[in-house]
Amino acid sequence: MALSIRLARGGAKKRPVYRIVVADSRSPRDGRFIEKLGTYNPLLPKDSDQRVLLDAERAKEWLARGAQPTDRVARFLDAAGVRPRTPSVNPKKGEPGEKAKERAEARAAKAAAAAEAAAAADAAPEAGEGAEA
Repeated sequence: MALSIRLARGGAKKRPVYRIVVADSRSPRDGRFIEKLGTYNPLLPKDSDQRVLLDAERAKEWLARGAQPTDRVARFLDAAGVRPRTPSVNPKKGEPGEKAKERAEARAAKAAAAAEAAAAADAAPEAGEGAEA
């Protein structure tokens, strides 16, 4: 049985409150769970003590049994000092897509051509003025 430590949503429409639960990974998000480890209220200010309430000892026990936390719960566990979180690194995420790269290259080529034309226009009248005089 694959265990996960995840959030189960509760509360009213547009007013979420989450339970931090240990559940079988195949069970529905808000469905059956094995144990409730705490709560998370995203509507409270970030510096509030009541925003994340977590039973750290029980979480350590479940982690020792092989339960895998979701990304959000891993952040909570890191903040509580239960389990250090390694930040995910995706260097390609910030790169522009293929079409954006093509547009940037076209824009750069157009700017270079305009600069060449301006330089040629500046050079041509000087040569013309010298010939007339």
